[in-house]
Amino acid sequence: MVARMASIQRREVLGLFVAGALARRAAAAAAPAPRDARDAVDHIVIGIADLESGVARLAAQTGVRPAIGGSHPGRGTRNALVSLGGRQYAELIAPDPAQAGTKDAYGLSAFSEPRMLMWAASTTDIDALAAGLKATPNAGSRVRPDGRVLRWRTLTVAEPGLVPFFIQWDAESVHPSEDSPDGCTLAALAFEAPDPAAAKRALDDVGIAARVERGAAPRIRATLDTPRGRVTL
Repeated sequence: MVARMASIQRREVLGLFVAGALARRAAAAAAPAPRDARDAVDHIVIGIADLESGVARLAAQTGVRPAIGGSHPGRGTRNALVSLGGRQYAELIAPDPAQAGTKDAYGLSAFSEPRMLMWAASTTDIDALAAGLKATPNAGSRVRPDGRVLRWRTLTVAEPGLVPFFIQWDAESVHPSEDSPDGCTLAALAFEAPDPAAAKRALDDVGIAARVERGAAPRIRATLDTPRGRVTL
Protein backbone atom coordinates (compact mmCIF):
# COMPACT_ATOMS: atom_id res chain seq x y z
CA MET A 1 0.00 0.00 0.00
CA VAL A 2 2.84 2.41 0.85
CA ALA A 3 4.51 1.67 -2.49
CA ARG A 4 1.21 2.24 -4.31
CA MET A 5 0.64 5.61 -2.59
CA ALA A 6 4.24 6.66 -3.30
CA SER A 7 3.72 5.81 -6.97
CA ILE A 8 0.54 7.91 -7.11
CA GLN A 9 2.33 10.83 -5.42
CA ARG A 10 5.23 10.64 -7.90
CA ARG A 11 2.78 10.70 -10.81
CA GLU A 12 1.05 13.73 -9.31
CA VAL A 13 4.35 15.61 -8.98
CA LEU A 14 5.23 14.76 -12.59
CA GLY A 15 1.74 15.79 -13.63
CA LEU A 16 2.25 19.27 -12.23
CA PHE A 17 5.25 19.84 -14.48
CA VAL A 18 3.55 18.27 -17.52
CA ALA A 19 0.53 20.51 -16.99
CA GLY A 20 2.71 23.59 -16.80
CA ALA A 21 4.62 22.67 -19.96
CA LEU A 22 1.44 22.02 -21.92
CA ALA A 23 -0.28 25.17 -20.76
CA ARG A 24 2.69 27.43 -21.45
CA ARG A 25 2.57 26.43 -25.12
CA ALA A 26 -0.71 28.29 -25.46
CA ALA A 27 -0.72 31.89 -26.60
CA ALA A 28 -1.23 34.36 -23.77
CA ALA A 29 -4.40 35.62 -25.41
CA ALA A 30 -5.92 32.14 -25.25
CA ALA A 31 -5.16 31.58 -21.57
CA PRO A 32 -8.26 30.94 -19.41
CA ALA A 33 -9.45 33.86 -17.31
CA PRO A 34 -8.31 33.28 -13.69
CA ARG A 35 -10.91 31.83 -11.33
CA ASP A 36 -10.64 31.12 -7.63
CA ALA A 37 -10.28 27.36 -7.14
CA ARG A 38 -13.26 27.10 -4.81
CA ASP A 39 -15.52 28.90 -7.31
CA ALA A 40 -14.18 26.93 -10.29
CA VAL A 41 -15.17 23.57 -8.82
CA ASP A 42 -17.70 21.47 -10.70
CA HIS A 43 -17.14 18.51 -8.42
CA ILE A 44 -14.62 17.00 -6.05
CA VAL A 45 -13.75 13.31 -6.29
CA ILE A 46 -13.30 11.22 -3.15
CA GLY A 47 -11.92 7.70 -3.40
CA ILE A 48 -12.55 4.61 -1.26
CA ALA A 49 -12.09 0.85 -1.63
CA ASP A 50 -15.73 -0.02 -0.94
CA LEU A 51 -18.64 2.19 -1.94
CA GLU A 52 -21.08 1.09 0.76
CA SER A 53 -18.44 1.70 3.44
CA GLY A 54 -17.70 5.13 1.97
CA VAL A 55 -21.36 6.07 1.90
CA ALA A 56 -21.76 5.09 5.55
CA ARG A 57 -18.62 6.99 6.61
CA LEU A 58 -19.57 10.21 4.80
CA ALA A 59 -23.11 10.00 6.13
CA ALA A 60 -21.73 9.69 9.67
CA GLN A 61 -19.33 12.61 9.16
CA THR A 62 -21.68 15.04 7.42
CA GLY A 63 -25.22 14.01 8.31
CA VAL A 64 -26.04 13.67 4.60
CA ARG A 65 -26.14 10.22 3.01
CA PRO A 66 -24.71 10.08 -0.53
CA ALA A 67 -27.06 8.63 -3.15
CA ILE A 68 -25.89 5.91 -5.53
CA GLY A 69 -25.20 7.52 -8.89
CA GLY A 70 -24.29 4.61 -11.18
CA SER A 71 -21.35 2.96 -12.91
CA HIS A 72 -18.67 4.21 -15.28
CA PRO A 73 -18.53 1.59 -18.06
CA GLY A 74 -15.01 0.56 -18.98
CA ARG A 75 -13.45 2.51 -16.12
CA GLY A 76 -14.12 -0.06 -13.43
CA THR A 77 -15.75 2.35 -10.98
CA ARG A 78 -19.15 3.32 -9.62
CA ASN A 79 -20.17 6.31 -7.55
CA ALA A 80 -22.39 7.95 -4.97
CA LEU A 81 -23.15 11.66 -4.90
CA VAL A 82 -23.87 14.59 -2.57
CA SER A 83 -24.91 18.02 -3.80
CA LEU A 84 -22.80 20.97 -2.65
CA GLY A 85 -25.30 23.47 -4.08
CA GLY A 86 -24.76 25.99 -6.86
CA ARG A 87 -23.80 23.45 -9.58
CA GLN A 88 -21.18 21.81 -7.38
CA TYR A 89 -21.19 18.31 -5.92
CA ALA A 90 -19.05 15.65 -4.24
CA GLU A 91 -18.51 12.34 -5.99
CA LEU A 92 -17.50 9.26 -4.00
CA ILE A 93 -15.97 6.62 -6.28
CA ALA A 94 -14.99 3.02 -5.62
CA PRO A 95 -14.24 -0.12 -7.64
CA ASP A 96 -17.33 -1.57 -9.33
CA PRO A 97 -17.72 -5.31 -8.52
CA ALA A 98 -19.67 -5.71 -11.76
CA GLN A 99 -16.53 -4.72 -13.69
CA ALA A 100 -14.18 -7.18 -12.05
CA GLY A 101 -10.87 -7.41 -13.86
CA THR A 102 -10.85 -3.76 -14.93
CA LYS A 103 -7.61 -1.99 -14.02
CA ASP A 104 -7.77 -0.04 -10.75
CA ALA A 105 -6.24 3.10 -12.29
CA TYR A 106 -6.37 5.18 -9.11
CA GLY A 107 -5.37 2.51 -6.60
CA LEU A 108 -8.77 2.76 -4.92
CA SER A 109 -8.50 -0.71 -3.43
CA ALA A 110 -5.86 0.67 -1.03
CA PHE A 111 -8.14 3.42 0.38
CA SER A 112 -9.53 2.13 3.67
CA GLU A 113 -11.20 5.49 4.36
CA PRO A 114 -12.50 8.33 2.14
CA ARG A 115 -9.61 10.29 0.60
CA MET A 116 -9.58 13.32 -1.68
CA LEU A 117 -8.45 12.05 -5.06
CA MET A 118 -8.90 14.83 -7.63
CA TRP A 119 -11.24 17.59 -8.71
CA ALA A 120 -13.02 18.85 -11.79
CA ALA A 121 -13.34 22.49 -12.81
CA SER A 122 -16.36 23.64 -14.78
CA THR A 123 -16.22 25.15 -18.24
CA THR A 124 -18.90 26.40 -20.63
CA ASP A 125 -16.66 26.31 -23.72
CA ILE A 126 -14.50 23.23 -23.63
CA ASP A 127 -13.50 23.54 -27.28
CA ALA A 128 -12.01 27.00 -26.81
CA LEU A 129 -10.25 25.81 -23.65
CA ALA A 130 -8.88 22.77 -25.49
CA ALA A 131 -7.55 24.97 -28.29
CA GLY A 132 -5.78 27.24 -25.81
CA LEU A 133 -4.26 24.37 -23.84
CA LYS A 134 -3.40 22.25 -26.90
CA ALA A 135 -5.38 19.27 -25.61
CA THR A 136 -8.27 17.12 -26.85
CA PRO A 137 -11.66 16.75 -25.10
CA ASN A 138 -13.06 13.28 -24.42
CA ALA A 139 -16.72 12.26 -24.29
CA GLY A 140 -18.08 10.49 -21.23
CA SER A 141 -21.40 9.09 -20.00
CA ARG A 142 -23.01 7.30 -17.09
CA VAL A 143 -26.31 5.46 -16.73
CA ARG A 144 -28.20 6.47 -13.59
CA PRO A 145 -30.13 3.90 -11.52
CA ASP A 146 -33.35 5.29 -13.04
CA GLY A 147 -32.05 4.52 -16.53
CA ARG A 148 -31.37 8.11 -17.59
CA VAL A 149 -28.05 8.69 -19.32
CA LEU A 150 -25.83 11.60 -18.30
CA ARG A 151 -23.35 12.85 -20.90
CA TRP A 152 -20.40 15.20 -20.67
CA ARG A 153 -17.03 16.05 -22.18
CA THR A 154 -13.81 16.35 -20.20
CA LEU A 155 -10.39 17.86 -20.83
CA THR A 156 -7.36 16.51 -18.98
CA VAL A 157 -4.04 18.36 -19.07
CA ALA A 158 -2.20 16.55 -16.26
CA GLU A 159 -2.20 13.41 -14.15
CA PRO A 160 -5.29 13.78 -11.91
CA GLY A 161 -4.35 15.54 -8.70
CA LEU A 162 -3.77 19.18 -7.80
CA VAL A 163 -4.39 20.36 -11.37
CA PRO A 164 -8.07 19.80 -12.21
CA PHE A 165 -9.55 18.20 -15.26
CA PHE A 166 -12.25 20.30 -16.92
CA ILE A 167 -15.81 19.25 -17.60
CA GLN A 168 -18.70 20.54 -19.69
CA TRP A 169 -22.07 18.87 -19.23
CA ASP A 170 -24.34 18.08 -22.14
CA ALA A 171 -27.20 20.57 -22.34
CA GLU A 172 -29.72 17.71 -22.09
CA SER A 173 -28.17 16.21 -18.95
CA VAL A 174 -29.26 17.11 -15.42
CA HIS A 175 -26.31 18.39 -13.43
CA PRO A 176 -25.79 16.05 -10.44
CA SER A 177 -25.95 18.97 -8.00
CA GLU A 178 -29.60 19.46 -8.91
CA ASP A 179 -31.01 16.14 -7.69
CA SER A 180 -28.39 14.66 -5.33
CA PRO A 181 -28.96 14.78 -1.54
CA ASP A 182 -28.38 18.33 -0.31
CA GLY A 183 -27.41 20.01 2.94
CA CYS A 184 -23.65 20.42 2.35
CA THR A 185 -21.70 23.26 0.74
CA LEU A 186 -18.05 23.64 -0.25
CA ALA A 187 -16.38 26.10 2.12
CA ALA A 188 -12.80 25.88 0.83
CA LEU A 189 -10.40 23.99 -1.39
CA ALA A 190 -6.76 23.96 -0.25
CA PHE A 191 -3.58 22.62 -1.81
CA GLU A 192 -0.19 21.34 -0.62
CA ALA A 193 2.89 20.35 -2.65
CA PRO A 194 6.62 19.79 -2.10
CA ASP A 195 7.30 22.68 -4.51
CA PRO A 196 4.49 25.20 -3.89
CA ALA A 197 5.76 27.66 -6.50
CA ALA A 198 5.76 25.06 -9.27
CA ALA A 199 2.32 23.83 -8.25
CA LYS A 200 0.95 27.36 -8.21
CA ARG A 201 2.35 28.02 -11.69
CA ALA A 202 0.72 24.84 -12.97
CA LEU A 203 -2.64 25.97 -11.57
CA ASP A 204 -2.15 29.52 -12.86
CA ASP A 205 -1.45 28.17 -16.34
CA VAL A 206 -4.88 26.55 -16.54
CA GLY A 207 -6.66 29.60 -15.13
CA ILE A 208 -6.98 28.51 -11.50
CA ALA A 209 -6.06 31.02 -8.78
CA ALA A 210 -5.08 29.23 -5.58
CA ARG A 211 -2.70 29.40 -2.66
CA VAL A 212 -0.44 26.36 -2.34
CA GLU A 213 1.19 25.47 0.97
CA ARG A 214 4.34 23.39 1.34
CA GLY A 215 3.71 19.73 2.11
CA ALA A 216 5.53 16.41 1.94
CA ALA A 217 3.37 15.26 -1.00
CA PRO A 218 0.75 16.73 -3.34
CA ARG A 219 -2.50 16.97 -1.41
CA ILE A 220 -5.96 18.49 -1.83
CA ARG A 221 -8.11 19.31 1.20
CA ALA A 222 -11.80 20.07 0.76
CA THR A 223 -13.65 21.70 3.64
CA LEU A 224 -17.41 21.23 3.70
CA ASP A 225 -20.07 22.99 5.73
CA THR A 226 -22.45 20.21 6.76
CA PRO A 227 -25.39 19.64 9.10
CA ARG A 228 -22.82 18.27 11.56
CA GLY A 229 -20.43 21.19 11.31
CA ARG A 230 -17.28 21.71 9.26
CA VAL A 231 -15.69 18.58 7.84
CA THR A 232 -12.32 18.47 6.06
CA LEU A 233 -11.53 15.68 3.65
